[in-house]
Amino acid sequence: MLSKKTQYAFKALMYLAQRHNEGPVLIAEIAKKKKIPLKFLENILLELKKGGVLESKKGKGGGYFFAVAPNTVYLAKIMRLMEGPIALLPCVSLNFYQRCKNCDEKFCGLNKVMGDVRDASLSILETRTVADIAALSL
Repeated sequence: MLSKKTQYAFKALMYLAQRHNEGPVLIAEIAKKKKIPLKFLENILLELKKGGVLESKKGKGGGYFFAVAPNTVYLAKIMRLMEGPIALLPCVSLNFYQRCKNCDEKFCGLNKVMGDVRDASLSILETRTVADIAALSL
């Protein structure tokens, strides 16, 4: 299940993607239009900035905008920035792998099934972009 943090990140990014050519957007505008608590949104946007997805401009005419084109920002990247691993078990994670305690992965049926779940999820999340979901929400 997606956390509120990730849901809000996607909502904010969709809003920014729909206004991509209009220049920077104020945090307060995003918060109001998408009904996201302002302080929570500030932290989310800062994480997205640190992750190289967004940039910001201070002062008059300032706000947040995409650092790269929205059609190059894959959903998997956003999920990893907000949630960490996409895999449901640490032993099948591609980027955050950890061996499970007291488990032999070679003989673990759960490991194999969760690997399939991860692959199915990634086949979608690594091919769909923020621009794609923004276009679907118009």
